Amino acid sequence: MLSRLLRLDIPLAVLVSGVFLVSVSAPAPALAQEAAKGQAGKDPVARGEYIFNAAGCLGCHTVPKTGERLAGGRALKTPFGTFYSPNITPDRETGIGGWSDDDFIRALREGKAPDGSSYFPVFPYTSFTHLTDGDIRDLKAYIDAQPAVSQANKPHDVSPPFGWRFLLPVWQTMFLDKGGLPDEPGKDEQWKRGRYLVQAAGHCGECHSPRNFLGAVDHDRMLAGSPSGPEGKAVPNITPDPAKGIGKWSQGEIAFMLEIGMQPDGDFVGGGMNEVVENSTAKLTADDRTAIAAYLKSVPAIGP
Repeated sequence: MLSRLLRLDIPLAVLVSGVFLVSVSAPAPALAQEAAKGQAGKDPVARGEYIFNAAGCLGCHTVPKTGERLAGGRALKTPFGTFYSPNITPDRETGIGGWSDDDFIRALREGKAPDGSSYFPVFPYTSFTHLTDGDIRDLKAYIDAQPAVSQANKPHDVSPPFGWRFLLPVWQTMFLDKGGLPDEPGKDEQWKRGRYLVQAAGHCGECHSPRNFLGAVDHDRMLAGSPSGPEGKAVPNITPDPAKGIGKWSQGEIAFMLEIGMQPDGDFVGGGMNEVVENSTAKLTADDRTAIAAYLKSVPAIGP
């Protein structure tokens, strides 16, 4: 979840229109379901915990300090209004305890609720759609094993027309590219693993890329930063551009920052990124942090 490299104040995922969660399906690289290999074995709950950490679910779905774990209610202020994350505990009335595996997969892959309504793309299903079915099922197994909390979801505070849910299927037709990441035969497994963590599980581009006037990620400037990220704050460029991005960082320096939060100049990340390191990237394996770093060093450098 290198999604918020440097100093963001909120480790939430996007700025569009409103709900947070996680989704998956379709083909994926050979290492896509190897995240917890050697640690989780055949236990889906343990594997799911690893995906949960990689995706940063805790930060989005828990109000810091005062909130019940995964009970939702965390605010994300965007140019379109303020969105509040939902309760994803196994509570059957106010959470997702009544969801089937297929409901969960559909939410993450297609941005659809069990009743068929569409989720606002502030829930980064445009990235989670690239997760594998296996990782999604494991994620649900972990969430199902957590304590249920009865807490109703807080309504979003979004101005029309951006709060009109009935328009979302049109948005999804235009901007949701469902399914797994395309195969890259010429790339090695480390690169594929890094791409999977950056583009799917970590959904880094959701924060670190500019958006069009409808809130869709500008894929031509993927990872090139955004002047108006979460809470209206600028989000840094994490492409290898030496002037505007992290081109002067070595692969090892990127991986080390993800482990302990220290930048090459010796300063430590603060705000939301500190939370991301503590709750997410520090809990990844060293191999996965290295894979993320290797992938980021390989993407096109994008300047101003």
